[in-house]
Amino acid sequence: MAGRLSRMGMTGELIAEFAGTMVLILFGVGVVAQVAAGGLGDHDSIAWAWGIGVMLGVYVAGRTTGAHLNPAVTLGFALFRGFPWHKVLPYAAAQTAGAFLAALIVRWNYSEVLAMVDPGHTIKTQTVFSTLPGNGTLPVTMWGGLRDQIIGTAILLFVIFALSDTTNMAPSANLGPFIIGLLVVGIGMSFGTDAGYAINPARDFGPRLASFLTGYGGAWRDQYGDLYWWVPIVGPLIGALLGAGLYQLCIARFLPPDEDRDTVKPSD
Repeated sequence: MAGRLSRMGMTGELIAEFAGTMVLILFGVGVVAQVAAGGLGDHDSIAWAWGIGVMLGVYVAGRTTGAHLNPAVTLGFALFRGFPWHKVLPYAAAQTAGAFLAALIVRWNYSEVLAMVDPGHTIKTQTVFSTLPGNGTLPVTMWGGLRDQIIGTAILLFVIFALSDTTNMAPSANLGPFIIGLLVVGIGMSFGTDAGYAINPARDFGPRLASFLTGYGGAWRDQYGDLYWWVPIVGPLIGALLGAGLYQLCIARFLPPDEDRDTVKPSD
C-alpha cells in the first residue's frame, strides 16, 4: 500500500509540473506569436505575458510540487535544498513535455498567421518558439548567448532561493507566485537582448522540438548556422548552480533560524 501511495504521489507531482509548465508556455510562446506574427504588442507585452505565465503556472502547480516548472530550478533545489535526486529527471521530462504540448497548441492556433508572415517557416519566426543569440538580428554570438543564459539563470535562482527561504523575508504562500512572476518580468526587461532570456531548458527545448516537427527545419541552429539548441540547456544549468550556490554562500548561512528571526535585529 505504501508503495502504491508513493507512486500515486509521484504521478500527481509529474502531472502538476506538466500542467504548470504548459500554462507558462501557452502564455509565453503565445504572446511572442502574437507580437512577431500578428503585429500586436511589443517587447513589454512579451515581458509581461511571460511573467504572467510564470505566475499562473506556479499557482497551478505550487501546492503539489512547489512549482519548479524549470529543470534549472529543480537542479538548484536538488543541489542545495534537499530535493530528492531520483525526482530530478522525471520532473525535467514532465516540464519539457508540458512545454512541448503547449508549443504545439500555439503552433496550431497561429498556423495561418505564421504561414502568411513566414511561408517558409524560417528563422524569421523561429523566435516565436525558441531563443536565438541576439534574438536572431543583433550581433551576439553563440558564446555571448551562453554567457547571457548563465547570468540570467543565476539571477533567477538567486532570487527564487531568497523568496522561498522561510528564514529570510519569504512572501506568504499565496503571494509568492506573484512576486516570482514579477522577477521574470524584470529579467525579461533587463536581460532579454542577448539571448531572449530562456533561463529554462524545458521552455526552450520543448517548443524548439515542436517547431522542428511542424516545419521549422532550421530549429536547431542559429542565424549563423551554428548548432545552438544546447546553449539554452547548458547555460541555465550552470547558472542554476552559480545562483543557488551564491545565495547559500552569501546569504543563507548568515540568517538566523526561524525561531530567532523575530527577535534578532540587524547590527548597527
